[in-house]
Amino acid sequence: MDENFKSGFVSMVGRTNVGKSSIINSLVKEKVSAIANKPQTTRNAIRAIVNRDNLQIVFIDTPGIHKPKTKLGNTMVETAFGVVSDVDVVLFVIDATSKDIGKGDRIILDKIKESKKKTILLINKIDLVNREDIAKLIDLYKNEYDFEAIIPVSVEKEINLEEIINEISKHLKVGPAYYDIEEYTDQTLRELVQEIIREKALRLLDDEVPHGIYVETEKMKERETKSGEPIYDVEATIYCLRNSHKGIIIGKEGKMLKKIASYARMDLEKMLDVKINLKVWVKVKEDWQNDDGLVKKFKLQ
Repeated sequence: MDENFKSGFVSMVGRTNVGKSSIINSLVKEKVSAIANKPQTTRNAIRAIVNRDNLQIVFIDTPGIHKPKTKLGNTMVETAFGVVSDVDVVLFVIDATSKDIGKGDRIILDKIKESKKKTILLINKIDLVNREDIAKLIDLYKNEYDFEAIIPVSVEKEINLEEIINEISKHLKVGPAYYDIEEYTDQTLRELVQEIIREKALRLLDDEVPHGIYVETEKMKERETKSGEPIYDVEATIYCLRNSHKGIIIGKEGKMLKKIASYARMDLEKMLDVKINLKVWVKVKEDWQNDDGLVKKFKLQ
């Protein structure tokens, strides 16, 4: 083992919509986790891998902490808290626009105190507030826990992102590379397809269909075109809760579904550097969020 090589696991926890997935994707420099300006975008604990010289950090992006109303919601919250006990460092992300420690942040803070884990506090979206507000938040949280560091960051303005890596590396031990240095996620291609399609749907759909959908990759087959180029034939299904949602997802003359599929295909081709022939269908599966068989898929693996 290289005595100069460090590695370890880092969980990122925080309320919904504080920008955890955006930070992960910016650090990895690839789209690993779905990003949408809506709560509960991340449903699974998604592993993203950052490789630097003599360093490998495996980030675990967890679902946002929220008050669960379904079995799926319960599973998501359990997953987020379950990760904390099994990592080397915790990144606790809060929103810079917060004026105090809200109920959700307080719950997370109590879990961190209970775990006694090395924790770095990230104050995200600092481009939206002034320095005085940031200073007040720093003082507020300093009195709550002995954080290893407090780092104000902005994904939008790319402020202090590399400082996150530098600070984490101080708290990791000498260890092996758990993944190939060319890899940036442990998600399968099928899972990436599902994440990207769901992200596009969340971005494009009306608020009345926000989280009552999930995506399954039904088919993924590689072949060659007539000119000898590799191409993937991909078929996926968007499942929703009711027929009215199905109509919204498909849109007038199928335009919304075509837009979702087109945007997803462009992202996937860029990520995978290969042509994608993508077909997306929509089906209704009522009350799937309380279906034990389906909810199991979102449990921490």
